[in-house]
Amino acid sequence: MPMHRLIFIVSIALMTSACTTSPSNAQVGAATGAVIGGVAGSVLTGGSTTGTVVGAGAGAAIGHEIGKKFK
Repeated sequence: MPMHRLIFIVSIALMTSACTTSPSNAQVGAATGAVIGGVAGSVLTGGSTTGTVVGAGAGAAIGHEIGKKFK
């Protein structure tokens, strides 16, 4: 999956979820971590889809945990 598609999908998901309630710090951290992790995974693996997805997943998990610490 090209990086611009991933960023577009994450952006749309964030925009539509923002209409219902304010996101928690953990949700913001997960979304931010997914984008940063996806970009890092893509760069580190030369643009492979697997690297992008794994990076996004790892970034989301780390961002979620970091976000939970800030209340």
